[in-house]
Amino acid sequence: MPTNLYGPRDNFDLDSAHVLPALIHKFHNAKVNNLPEVAIWGDGTPLREFLHVQDLASACLMLLNDYDGAVAINIGCGQEISILELAQSISKVVGFKGIIKFDKTKPIGTPRKLLDTNFLNNLGWEAQIDVLDGLASTYDWFLNNNAKGSI
Repeated sequence: MPTNLYGPRDNFDLDSAHVLPALIHKFHNAKVNNLPEVAIWGDGTPLREFLHVQDLASACLMLLNDYDGAVAINIGCGQEISILELAQSISKVVGFKGIIKFDKTKPIGTPRKLLDTNFLNNLGWEAQIDVLDGLASTYDWFLNNNAKGSI
């Protein structure tokens, strides 16, 4: 069972994307259109776990090659980031210089989502892609594949 995934070929559509690719798209649009702020639902406090798709592929290959059990296995990085920290990181990666504004009249969602990855870690696997590096490579993919038609 994987946690929230992100990376190349993600869904960046603002009407149907999950939080991370939607924020990449919103911050990109704000940057290229010189908008003064980006509005985000909630208050920024919910905690989420994100895993780059390359790390998921790595975990799946390791499990296919080295695991022969019947127990369902959580696949995640085991680290949380708040929506505020995520927004700040995406803003930095994208190069947006404006204000991040939280719309507290909108729902925040589940306060915390973190998988227990001890079983997987005890098998010898750990996520390798740092969130900032993963965000940067995901934004690069977005720029090269999506941005021109989405502004």
